[in-house]
Amino acid sequence: MTGLAMRDGVLLGAAFFGAALNAVAGGGSFLTLPALLWAGVPAVAANATGTAALLPGYVASAWGFREDMASPRALGLVGLLSSSLLGGLLGALLLVSTSNQAFRALVPALLLFATALFAFSQPVLRLIGRRGHEAPPRWVAWIALFAVSVYGGYFNGGLGVLLLALFGLIGETDLNRMNGLKNLVSALLTVFALGIYAAAGTVHWPVTALMVPAVLLGGYWGARAARKVPRNLLRWGIVLIGLVMAALFMR
Repeated sequence: MTGLAMRDGVLLGAAFFGAALNAVAGGGSFLTLPALLWAGVPAVAANATGTAALLPGYVASAWGFREDMASPRALGLVGLLSSSLLGGLLGALLLVSTSNQAFRALVPALLLFATALFAFSQPVLRLIGRRGHEAPPRWVAWIALFAVSVYGGYFNGGLGVLLLALFGLIGETDLNRMNGLKNLVSALLTVFALGIYAAAGTVHWPVTALMVPAVLLGGYWGARAARKVPRNLLRWGIVLIGLVMAALFMR
């Protein structure tokens, strides 16, 4: 196998399994970002390119939950759209303003943070559910979603867990509705962040085009496999992947 063929194979595998992880639990960036960095894509461009490649999965997942979605009571449609879009734009601007050297130095910390989100997501979500939070003032919910969206525009690892926790904290209780909103916000902020990435020339479009078909196949396969694989096994598998990747980038 030639070096180019090996590179493409690694990228396709990361895209397929990364999209599968996103479909069932999240954490696809744990595979796509390291694979792109290994393939020689500069750090900031690797993050932007991986996000672009995974976008079709977010859109498809949001469409799949279309019958369950409604505007959050604490935000309304205008609040949901404005906070997620503005936050995603700011996060993207921060990313393209970060040097490759600085972002690569941040990668282990970002991976560890996202890994911790996955490790402790279930206890936190159960606690939120038991406490039965009432909807906070609209401005509080807006600022909270804006802050999470800034993170998503900068680095989307663990974004889904953050969004589920946030929607629980602002009074949402229906899991299907929360999942639908999570995917909708992820898709919206990614679309607008992608505009900033593209304008700054940080997306490697040929690599994105290579990965997208594998993302579509992986997303479909992951959604089907989710019914057969225990969620706890998936979550701790993602945690293990995150720890291994963070350790590799600390070297």
